[in-house]
Amino acid sequence: MGRQRKRVVTGEAAPPPRIDEKPTAFPRKEKKKKVDIGKVFINISIGLCIFSLIWFFYALYMRSSLSKRVITLHPSHPVLDANSSSAKVSTERFWGSYRPQVYFGMKTRSPRSIITGMMWMRQFSDMDVNLRHTCEQGDRLQGYGWVMHDGITFGVQEIRDNDFTLTTEFVKRMGGGHGGDWTWRITAKQHSSAPQAPVISLMFYAAADTQGSLEAHVEDRSRLASITGFSEELGNFKISFRKPVTGESSSAKYASYNYLQTVSPGLEKLSDIVKQSLNRRFVYSPPSGEKRHYIAVDTYKPPHHQNQQKPADTRKEGAFVLHQVTVQMPFQIEVLFESGSFHSRPNQLVGSVMTQELERRKAEFDSKFEKTFGLESKGYSQAHVKFGKAALSNMLGGMGYFYGQSVVQSVYNEYPLLYPEGALFTAVPSRSFFPRGFLWDEGFHQLLLSKWDPQVTRESIAHWIDLINMEGWIPREQILGDEARSKVPAEFVVQRNENANPPTLFLALQKLIEQLNSNPEKATSQPTLPFLRRLFPRLKTWFEWYNTTQTGPLPNSYRWRGRDKDTNLFLNPKTLTSGLDDYPRASHPSTEERHVDLHCWMALSSGIMASIARLLGEPHQDYELTHHVLSDNDKLNELHWSDQLNAFSDFGNHTQAVSLQQEKVYVPPGQPRHQFPVARLVRSVRRAPKLQFVNALGYVSLFPFLLQILTPDSPKLEHILRDMRDSNKLWTPYGLRSISKSDPMYMKRNTEHDAPYWRGPIWININYLAVRALHHYSNTEGPYQEMAAALYEELRTNIISNVYRQYVETGYIWEQYNDGTGRGQGSHPFTGWSSLTVLMMAEQY
Repeated sequence: MGRQRKRVVTGEAAPPPRIDEKPTAFPRKEKKKKVDIGKVFINISIGLCIFSLIWFFYALYMRSSLSKRVITLHPSHPVLDANSSSAKVSTERFWGSYRPQVYFGMKTRSPRSIITGMMWMRQFSDMDVNLRHTCEQGDRLQGYGWVMHDGITFGVQEIRDNDFTLTTEFVKRMGGGHGGDWTWRITAKQHSSAPQAPVISLMFYAAADTQGSLEAHVEDRSRLASITGFSEELGNFKISFRKPVTGESSSAKYASYNYLQTVSPGLEKLSDIVKQSLNRRFVYSPPSGEKRHYIAVDTYKPPHHQNQQKPADTRKEGAFVLHQVTVQMPFQIEVLFESGSFHSRPNQLVGSVMTQELERRKAEFDSKFEKTFGLESKGYSQAHVKFGKAALSNMLGGMGYFYGQSVVQSVYNEYPLLYPEGALFTAVPSRSFFPRGFLWDEGFHQLLLSKWDPQVTRESIAHWIDLINMEGWIPREQILGDEARSKVPAEFVVQRNENANPPTLFLALQKLIEQLNSNPEKATSQPTLPFLRRLFPRLKTWFEWYNTTQTGPLPNSYRWRGRDKDTNLFLNPKTLTSGLDDYPRASHPSTEERHVDLHCWMALSSGIMASIARLLGEPHQDYELTHHVLSDNDKLNELHWSDQLNAFSDFGNHTQAVSLQQEKVYVPPGQPRHQFPVARLVRSVRRAPKLQFVNALGYVSLFPFLLQILTPDSPKLEHILRDMRDSNKLWTPYGLRSISKSDPMYMKRNTEHDAPYWRGPIWININYLAVRALHHYSNTEGPYQEMAAALYEELRTNIISNVYRQYVETGYIWEQYNDGTGRGQGSHPFTGWSSLTVLMMAEQY
């Protein structure tokens, strides 16, 4: 600004201006204005710079904060206390067959458990080394699985390997402060009466998972008589290896012995360590028979890097001790675990003592099974009842206890992050192919297990919900620990926090509520109310996460996130998050999609949230309103009913004019073909997509019926029932196929490497929901009641007959069943949701 005149302080008047002076007021004013604009501009610039810096650092802070949300656990109190699985709090369930990925093994429900297990291999066979340890479909066993297992105290398993059967049994005995004792009994018998009975080697081992000590006690130079050890959760303990006998009271048989004592860099390496330690220098020399060299463990030296004195990761090293006994069939052998804190032990749990205890437990199991499911009273044969017991036992014996960290990523993370360490007690879909926890599978598993033991269901749900983060997201596939991760292809390890999975845990919660309401005084139901109270804060966040992150383009519509993005390679991009993988959705993924199955899951979930809130005296009106809106049949019809298909359908950017074609690879004249990429099958789009109903008739079309959203008098129900019974559409003599036989996508490959998965085969979980829904509509007054009743009887009979027949013929319950022949296919054994056949037999829905 211009200079200012000095103010006159005297009483004299100012001198008059000279005539030749120019007036100064106007120029001064103009000059002042110019200076004002310049300074304002500078001030604005400085302000913008400061604001930009503040915004930049705020954005950095927010991005950093948002990037941490995916690995920040929910702030509410966990459903389970930190010591809920410990020996002092949960003594009976502390030890168990919680290693479903191995043929036979046990561990405790603690983060760094001492683990025990068994391997075996046949001697003098055509194969070089046929070591059996982890459950592998490539082992081509004739069958294996639990025939009896109560989930707590005992189990009996049969393993049929070519021409012999191994029966593995265990019994637990409570005592002391560390989970008590247990005994294994392995009985080996040959199938045929061949003159030369098989000679096999059984290998029993104990391994420490980074903590705890193991000490080998050897007698006669090569026989490992026992292992003593100590760990934080077990205290002192002893594992004794008894000599093989021909029968329970017979004298010892001839056997050759070997042992191995070393360290392991990780539990997933145990098979490799054994294979690398094998040697043929040992001689099997029975009293009456020829001497032959056999394969046995010898010495093992951990691999070292050339420039390193110690293994790469010393933190992961754990003690590993193995006892090998090589013996000719038939024989029986026992392994005894004794807890050091069990001071008042009446006798050792071996021989006839174990036999008596085992028989008592078997009788209790048989009695409880009939009381729970009533199959004998329904007129089922003993063979069918035995099948039912095996289906239940395999799910119970397939419960696993896992501990570790998931690998996760959000849109705010440049690279994947490690989720906080956590434990998971869960059933697994398949011991051979999916020996880990899957979120949407678990809800189906617990429908069966809640009938047998509601406490298992409460604990399993609590473990899953305790893995929730602050956003309300639960990683849908739990790959916890090195053993679990070793079974998973790298592309499936990272879990992304925008991806959901059907919230089937609400189905299991619904069963717990029904049990509580029907018999609130029953001892097994009484813990449910306090359990729900602790669960509710996290359950609210989980529900809200679905209701905000999975919404669709229109009010009250929903859309699965996480569809495959490389549309060039897939005939129809997969939607793994829906659980139905390659089931046909809109051909071109977009934000305009509306998925009818997710809409129905949310209708179901909101209703159950309202029931839980009412039960707990919590505000329930919002959940009831959501349930009312999502269950409104008129609104559902507006969003998802296709008049062209006469069925419920997804909506999106879609065309049916797609096919897989061999891509053209240009090879210049004279150039060798092998130097250019191999031609792939890529998608060819012959007609541009447009927003329309997808019009794929199959499982997704049935969801308003499957989850009982339709009112009994809905005219749409008649269309669904007719489509179900049409053999040119969904009906088969073995169950409902996953997609209509007349659909263009029926049994079409999704890529050159991906065979049809949910495009024709019969899946038991959806068929269970269909039978359950038919039972509901056949017992509810309406115009289609008789039609539903007839379909119920027919469909239920078809499913049970086929699953049972395939079990008898193949030795397995299967992941899916061929819609043309009924033959089991896919993963096996698959005693996850395929075991729901037991509930259909019992007619318990």
